[in-house]
Amino acid sequence: MPQYRGGLPQLSGDIFLTDAGVETDLIFNHGIEIREFAAHTLLPTPEGRAALTRYFEGFLRLAKEMDTGFILDSVTWKAHAHWASSLHASRAELRAANEDSLRFIADLRERFGGNAKPIVLNAVMGPRGDAYRPEAEIAMEAAEEYFTEQLGWIAATEADMVTALTFNQAGEAAGLARAARAAGLPAVVSFTVETNGALPTGQMLSDAIKQVDDATEGYPSYFMINCAHPDHFAGVLQDAPWARRIRGVRANASRRSHAELDSAPELDPGDPHELAGQYRELADLMPWLNVFGGCCGADLRHVTEIARALRRNGLLGQRA
Repeated sequence: MPQYRGGLPQLSGDIFLTDAGVETDLIFNHGIEIREFAAHTLLPTPEGRAALTRYFEGFLRLAKEMDTGFILDSVTWKAHAHWASSLHASRAELRAANEDSLRFIADLRERFGGNAKPIVLNAVMGPRGDAYRPEAEIAMEAAEEYFTEQLGWIAATEADMVTALTFNQAGEAAGLARAARAAGLPAVVSFTVETNGALPTGQMLSDAIKQVDDATEGYPSYFMINCAHPDHFAGVLQDAPWARRIRGVRANASRRSHAELDSAPELDPGDPHELAGQYRELADLMPWLNVFGGCCGADLRHVTEIARALRRNGLLGQRA
């Protein structure tokens, strides 16, 4: 049975960590091939499952060491019908991948049951198409109908919540949130933004958050920003009602634009210490932030430095 579906513990304001860029870390730092950049394809093989286990164990140990909660993600970002053709997967296989991924992280949570703070099982859902470049405008109603299938699979698992990760259109995000409400699943929306702090569609982040809230009666538990460097979005943040809806940040390690990252043959890990300092500044600017992790190019080193920076700033152990 889900442990926290009826009340997410991170809403208390206590600090929670997440992992980082699982695909970029395993591919570039560990030489592990991931078919179609879909991490769930690793689960069926002993070698792939072991790699994912090692990856998540590092973050779970960090959360225990730092005495923080942890948002434990499923690797289901591309485990939905849009990618069925490129993955050569049937609907039944995609459903099985969602179920197996949730069992995988549920087993990890049980193994780390000695952690003092909560471990929340988070089912990750990606957009239809490229997260950096919207391939087509997706209407809210179409998105609601589309994501109902994957959410139905997830609702039958131990998932505590779902996160729309790297979404780049407010309408699509609103549709997913409405479908999550119908499925009885708490939902978080995490937008990706460009170097100017706006969504790839050109819409301002503030307007995107307001649009989703207006269309769903404020259903998302909170919003996040991911897949962009702090330099790209810090300048648009402020103490305003829309910004107070943002609780989490999962930034890229690199300052490169999305176009530059797409064309780069190597990984740009940035500077973990510098990135941690920028997270500390974001926490000072927006003291209501309490979910911190990484995205493309970031790994355990980055999240470790972020946690240490927050601890030096007196945040860890301060909120409850």
